[in-house]
Amino acid sequence: MAEALARHSASDVIEAASAGLSPFGKIVEPTRKILLERGIRMDGQHSKGLREVDRDSFELIVNMTGMPGHALFPGAKVVDWDVADPYGEDMLLYRQICDEIEEHLNALVADLRGPSGSQ
Repeated sequence: MAEALARHSASDVIEAASAGLSPFGKIVEPTRKILLERGIRMDGQHSKGLREVDRDSFELIVNMTGMPGHALFPGAKVVDWDVADPYGEDMLLYRQICDEIEEHLNALVADLRGPSGSQ
């Protein structure tokens, strides 16, 4: 969700890529449905693990694992977002989690864009 939201609303300041500690292997249908409700497509995205991305190329890692990011990614610039994993839950919780991610993303984007609102 976070990658799709960032690509949709913040591509001017974020080049988003996502990966998980234990990737599911596919993007689950409720995630697609929630994003499509918001007019956001996930074209080109797929479920991937940390070994499939070059973490050294990132300026910032957004950690949503529930574990301290500084312990998982020593030496990297990390922000921890306390966001639950909705997998296996009802659509209401998927919507709530998407809202939470969007709130965190909006705050990050506002900070990246600076006081003038643009990069």
